[in-house]
Amino acid sequence: MQRAAQRDDRAKRGMRGKRLSRVLVCAAAVPAVLITAACSSDSGDAKGKGSDGGAQQSAGGSTKPSASASPTVQAAAYTKLPDACAVLSKKTLTDLVPKDTSGKKGSSDDPSSRASCSWSSLDNNGVKGSQFRWLNVSLLRFDSDSTRGAGDTQAHTYFGQQVKDAAAVAGAQNAKEIPLSGTGAEATAVRYDLKKKEGLFKQQTVVARVENVVVTLDFNGAGLAGEKTPDADDLTKAAEGAIKEVVGAVSSANDGSSSGGSATSAPSKSASPSKSASTSPSKSASSTASPSKSAAGKG
Repeated sequence: MQRAAQRDDRAKRGMRGKRLSRVLVCAAAVPAVLITAACSSDSGDAKGKGSDGGAQQSAGGSTKPSASASPTVQAAAYTKLPDACAVLSKKTLTDLVPKDTSGKKGSSDDPSSRASCSWSSLDNNGVKGSQFRWLNVSLLRFDSDSTRGAGDTQAHTYFGQQVKDAAAVAGAQNAKEIPLSGTGAEATAVRYDLKKKEGLFKQQTVVARVENVVVTLDFNGAGLAGEKTPDADDLTKAAEGAIKEVVGAVSSANDGSSSGGSATSAPSKSASPSKSASTSPSKSASSTASPSKSAAGKG
């Protein structure tokens, strides 16, 4: 019985040992399982995140605005200007400024966009006095630009400003605006009297727009040293006829027709603010003597 008891004890110890071994084996296996599960979970999360991230990136890529087509504006009809000193015929110059038919060309950093020419005539009649005439033609061309708009639209705005400035000259008396027809797309004559120490000057400023070009013609006259003051109606009629010639010269310089079509938004060199029609009216006017200044300087 003692042996049987000992066998029973050994058997029990063996069974306990086996159970303990199994427990230890299982215990050792649990971390591996947990690690495996954790790794599987992490890789799944990473995969999910990567997938989601990829989807977001893809979605971001698909929603990112693509480069839109550059906006376009109507191409400017006229691309160049005529020689300002050659826009009037010899006959016209002889009628308006008989003592100076050659003219003096104004300086310009871009003759294709800005040009001017002036004439000064003093017809001396001795003791009877003298007849003074001064004529100036200025041309300004506007290029189409995606920022500033179509050339003819810019020219229309500048045209209005020129008319307004002509009617607002300091010291002007009896100012009158006269809309003209049959001269370009739009035209207006502004006339007034300007009294200076040399005499009474009759000033005519005619502004016309043809497509994307604005023409400003200044013509004034005075009777000096006792000579008779010229008739304002005669001067206005002469100025109106002269500006029609200038408008025709602009069209002829561009082969008598407009280019039409559409242009890309990229401005040309002549459309840059420093050299183009983007020039402000005051800068353009610097190449064209103001009526009051010319009258004061020429008397």
